[in-house]
Amino acid sequence: MQAGGGRKAYDDINITPMLDLAYVLLVIFILMATASVQGIKVDLPKASASQSLVQPKTIALTVNNEGQVFMDAFPVTMPDLETRLRSAKASNPDVPIVLKGDATAQYGKIMEVLDLCRQLELNKVGLVTGKPTAA
Repeated sequence: MQAGGGRKAYDDINITPMLDLAYVLLVIFILMATASVQGIKVDLPKASASQSLVQPKTIALTVNNEGQVFMDAFPVTMPDLETRLRSAKASNPDVPIVLKGDATAQYGKIMEVLDLCRQLELNKVGLVTGKPTAA
């Protein structure tokens, strides 16, 4: 008779559960990395109270401190922006737009973008501000 009641000693470790966990963590990391709102980094002005206007099919327009205009992180000219906004309005007349302007951006360029939205009768336009700083 064998000592130990016929048990066989394990000579390897089952790593399948550890690989399952690694794959799940990898999928979660990929989803979280791509889920953030894409855009250009700008220094936003501060507001005392602001609400988030980001919705699933929101168009993000950005004016950086050099006066360059971006649509969803891609640089565009004003005629190109007009064409793209017209096509977006054709697919969804109530398309929401958020406008991010750098605190040191040229005010005239931001007004050009706002005027273009008004001319195209895009009424759901919001201005993005930063969170207020504690005093």
